[in-house]
Amino acid sequence: MSVRQGFLALLSEQPMHGYQLRQEFERRTGSSWPLNIGQAYTTLNRLFRDGLVEAGDGEATDVDPSAATTTGRTAERYHLTETGRRAAVSWWETPVPRGKAERDELAIKIALAVTVPGVDVAAVVRHQRAETMRALRALTQAKRQVDPATDRARSLVLDAQVFAIEAEARWLDHVEATVADGPQTERSKRSTR
Repeated sequence: MSVRQGFLALLSEQPMHGYQLRQEFERRTGSSWPLNIGQAYTTLNRLFRDGLVEAGDGEATDVDPSAATTTGRTAERYHLTETGRRAAVSWWETPVPRGKAERDELAIKIALAVTVPGVDVAAVVRHQRAETMRALRALTQAKRQVDPATDRARSLVLDAQVFAIEAEARWLDHVEATVADGPQTERSKRSTR
């Protein structure tokens, strides 16, 4: 989820200042994607620049509880412009595109491993599987500590992460079977030329 779109969604409920947006973003996404306060204000500045939000003076002081002091300035509460409101509605109505895959470091690593001479592909898969299973155990443990009745957002985010890790484990099984039992690889084709 883009922070930009998330902020528009949050601001569609009520005006908020930057620190409040950061807190709400983290809370509502199950604290799965920590957001730096600098990133929050950079995003707000871009939303302002693009005419999607407007700032108004707030009454509260922008305080970061983890810091010893305040920033010393009055917090600006941001609210959506009409263009921003339309952008938020459009985001809800538009499905997340799945056609173009993001760069996946693991897929790239495996693809290169099967084509570069001297790489023990089985060892690469074994090492990755150990990491994948470690991540799955950690997510499963985190899931056990969440009550879906009281923290639905975190529960759903953890479910998505567990399902993605389980899919990765199945893909690693597929890679292992393909490399062990499959046709001649590009690497062996090149080395026999």
